[in-house]
Amino acid sequence: MALFEKNWYTVPWKLVPNKIVRYPGGREIDRFRGIYPGADDGRPEAWVGSDTRTVNAAEKGDPNDGCAEVILPDGSKRYLFEAVEANPEAALGAAHIARNGAHVGVLVKLLDAEKQLGLQTHPTRPYAKEWFNSDYGKEESWYVIGKREDSPETPYVYMGFKEGVTREMFEEAYDRGDIRAMEDCCHKIPVEVGDAFFIQAGLPHAIGCGCFVAEVQEPSDITVGAHKLSHGTPEEQAFHKERLLGCYIYNGADFEENLRRYRIEPKTLRAGDWGEESVVIGKSQTPYFSFTRLAAKAPVELQRTGTPQIVLVLSGSGALRCGETAMDIQKADELFIPYGAGAITLEPKEETVLLLCNPAGADYGETE
Repeated sequence: MALFEKNWYTVPWKLVPNKIVRYPGGREIDRFRGIYPGADDGRPEAWVGSDTRTVNAAEKGDPNDGCAEVILPDGSKRYLFEAVEANPEAALGAAHIARNGAHVGVLVKLLDAEKQLGLQTHPTRPYAKEWFNSDYGKEESWYVIGKREDSPETPYVYMGFKEGVTREMFEEAYDRGDIRAMEDCCHKIPVEVGDAFFIQAGLPHAIGCGCFVAEVQEPSDITVGAHKLSHGTPEEQAFHKERLLGCYIYNGADFEENLRRYRIEPKTLRAGDWGEESVVIGKSQTPYFSFTRLAAKAPVELQRTGTPQIVLVLSGSGALRCGETAMDIQKADELFIPYGAGAITLEPKEETVLLLCNPAGADYGETE
């Protein structure tokens, strides 16, 4: 604890903005942060409040690639995982540690797709344990916060198998290396700002060109694509094929039923003269994480959840008041709220919108 004072865990912490090298994109993250004209620099993801490492961190030469840094109350910067490790109970709470270990337990991203991402899926927790030796699967969710106006196509997502698609049909296209045919097995859905989607483990999906989303998910970087290995022995190719095709869940539906399953309508959690807070993804979708959208035009106390929280400021400005401490906030700020923080009041200067993201076990007042 020499580097970390106990009272530091009683107030929110600002996070250091990052961008992660992945695939084409990144401009909309810059613009969201007020950087113009912004750059498509191959860093299309920001990992917010993350203590999760990218799957290829070692290849990049950075063993902590993907991990967020935090600005501590004395102005110093450390990795968030270091601050957690220094005092896990103050950072996370004993109940959270019992459920999730001494880890944040949720991963929040900003994701900007200049071009369509590859068709993919993610494993359930049992499948992840069997095939990837991981305690986490990768259920995830998207909240659309922007669209590229100069995108060559109306922004869209692929999501869910069409009715009647079988593993055999999908496998035939895989064997031919026909990615377009595999995509044609799935529904293509135009998106609008404010749309929310839940991506169940095993669901085929791809984010289309021009989409800028906030992604809340299990803290895992396991992705199962829809293509063969670029090289490998016959045995390696066979193992890859079995693991890949077995990860997808073949429970297709017609277009309307598919939307009913996976496009989520937020539910009002509380409202008043100050504004409204809605559950975007909650217990009705997954036990592994949740997040709410709070829009306030007057002071309102944040609902504490019994867990740490990751906060993303989508718009507006103001302050977060915690006891005698007031922290100025503005659009694109990223924050981590330790378990040990006291009551926090949002004092907006204008209508201010927050995403409040929770790990498993959070109690934010939602009923089933």
